[in-house]
Amino acid sequence: MSPANKPAESTGPRLLVVDDDADLLRLLSLRLTAAGYQVTTVTSAESALTQLEIEHPQLVLSDVRLPGRDGLQLFDEIRKRHPALPVILLTAHGTIPDAVEATARGVFTYLTKPYDARELLDKIAQALALGAPAPTAGKSGDESWRSEIVSRSNRMAELLAEARMVAKSDASVLLRGDSGAGKELLARAIHRASARADKPFVAVNCGAIPEALLESELFGHVKGAFTDAVANHKGLFQQADGGTLLLDEIGDMPPALQVKLLRVLQERAVRPVGSTQSIAVDVRIISATHRDLDAAMEAGQFREDLYYRLNVVTLSLPPLSARREDIPLLANHFLHRLSSKYGKRLSGFAPEALKALTTAPWPGNVRQLFNVVEQVCALSSSPLIPLALVQRALRSPSVEVQTYAEAKQRFEREYLVGLLKLTDGNVADAARLADRNRTEFYRLLQKHMLTPGHFKAEAPSGGSDAVADERRG
Repeated sequence: MSPANKPAESTGPRLLVVDDDADLLRLLSLRLTAAGYQVTTVTSAESALTQLEIEHPQLVLSDVRLPGRDGLQLFDEIRKRHPALPVILLTAHGTIPDAVEATARGVFTYLTKPYDARELLDKIAQALALGAPAPTAGKSGDESWRSEIVSRSNRMAELLAEARMVAKSDASVLLRGDSGAGKELLARAIHRASARADKPFVAVNCGAIPEALLESELFGHVKGAFTDAVANHKGLFQQADGGTLLLDEIGDMPPALQVKLLRVLQERAVRPVGSTQSIAVDVRIISATHRDLDAAMEAGQFREDLYYRLNVVTLSLPPLSARREDIPLLANHFLHRLSSKYGKRLSGFAPEALKALTTAPWPGNVRQLFNVVEQVCALSSSPLIPLALVQRALRSPSVEVQTYAEAKQRFEREYLVGLLKLTDGNVADAARLADRNRTEFYRLLQKHMLTPGHFKAEAPSGGSDAVADERRG
């Protein structure tokens, strides 16, 4: 028998079967091939590890008792190299305790010999449904543009195919989708697949920056444009020159800035606050929103001419609940990414825990899933995440897990922004409200890179240049 025997009659998922019993190996191969699987058979753990480097199966089925390295040692090595690859063990009654221990370490399941053929096929189908897809051999370079997007669902495959086609053009793209669905990741993928990939990708959340600050952030300002403008400042359009600018949550952009943005898109030039000169920019615009822009236009909250300028091509991201086959893959991806952050050796989720994640509603989409996985990762005391811990995280509000220092830093910045808004950027008044002297308050502002002049109230009429003139006067 050759070291790796590969029947090629089927085109279904590929399985790697490991057993030193030639007769059992032949029987397994026939049954699995008849069930529609592509089957590769090997007779030792060493041959299995070699075969894993040649091809990429979607599941490994192995006997526990093997010559040399046994099935449990093989599983440990597979988990190191391919942490999301599901493994099923076949075991004799004498090795059941070892197999039970292996499931606690992350083996999908074990079956006792003589095994029931129907049960074996059912377990394989379950593991494939909850496991990771095989990478496509020889195409990793082709897929590097979307490396941050973890997915195996048909809906996402169709969306990514559209995104890759769109990336070849310079057309403006509008990304629609619920909060937390991954719009910024898709925007980055489009940028990487475009001819602008070696130029900057710059993202700005239009709803997270105060209106008085947003214009300066987008278009820049010149020295002396307003109080505390002590130097020229390049806006995000100039920073993204030659590359891509993502205008996230474009539906939250104030109406006055919508007019100025439209002018920039039409003229392909920006005029910094306080300047009389325009600066040419070459930027590909991707915008994103979770709002219904059609309803916003009807309500007079969003300009129709800007909408059609931005919406040359629309791509809609499905909610996580519409791509449930991606949930186990994403959960394991996040778990292995976060395990190093918390200094833990985590092997995966118990099958019941993974099922609970797969069937949860996920109103917060991928972002909520990440937060839940971070919670269980931080709290887990065993290598395999149990069902109880997942249920606890799903019942509690899915808040972002932060260290005390991170939470303090965020609160401090938000507190300072609130004071500056309240006092229209008057440092003396803000410091008085905070019960701090001005020197200490200025140090806090510098620490968080906050410019008081950005929060000063503008005149009720006139453009930004008129405001700048008034401030200089």
